[in-house]
Amino acid sequence: MSLLEVRGLVVGYGPHPVLHAIDFDVEEGEVCVLLGLNGAGKSTTVNTIAGLLRPQSGEVRLDGRSLGRRSPSARVKQGISLCPEGRRVFPRLTVRQNLRLGAWSRRRSPRAVREQHDLVFDYFPRLVERQDQLAGTLSGGEQQMLAVGRALMSRPRLLLIDEASLGLSPALARTVWEVTSRIRDGGTTVLMVEQNAGALPFADRALIMEKGTVLHTAVGEQIRNVNLREAYLGA
Repeated sequence: MSLLEVRGLVVGYGPHPVLHAIDFDVEEGEVCVLLGLNGAGKSTTVNTIAGLLRPQSGEVRLDGRSLGRRSPSARVKQGISLCPEGRRVFPRLTVRQNLRLGAWSRRRSPRAVREQHDLVFDYFPRLVERQDQLAGTLSGGEQQMLAVGRALMSRPRLLLIDEASLGLSPALARTVWEVTSRIRDGGTTVLMVEQNAGALPFADRALIMEKGTVLHTAVGEQIRNVNLREAYLGA
């Protein structure tokens, strides 16, 4: 049984579906990259898994149990956390305060919050220097690190990251992708939405998406096949 199972998912805005009965699995302990061009339906997929959108049909299952119509906050408590597209940090709060808000679901466990706080600083040492700085004054790369760190503060089993590399230099994008491997090794499964094929070397599984459908699934060495990139994303 996979950690995450998506079955027959149809999601739309108004009468027009964006996702057309998609099916895929994400295994526990892997980094899965959902890859496709703009408008393919990638963000709609992770927003539905996080509970921000309701499907017209189909279901999402975690550990074999349907999430049904559970709210986003209930899904956080069940172990699903979303790092949204565009970072969306709280600009007038400090780095430390942003991280504390990410731990709201665990606020009654101060020790667990401290441990997760230390873990985030271990993943992103640059945030240690910035912990008392207002988030709105950080660079784009630092804000992305903070957004990922804030999502980790709830100690999720499944971390959803939407377009981590958007607007970042290649070097900073690579830094974020490298950290996802460490996050996986620390026991958190990662589903990462990307347009940038540079994320593929960091993936254990790749889902190629186009126009609301999952066209292809690649695992392990299949991901390294350059023809896969050319076929679905262009050379």
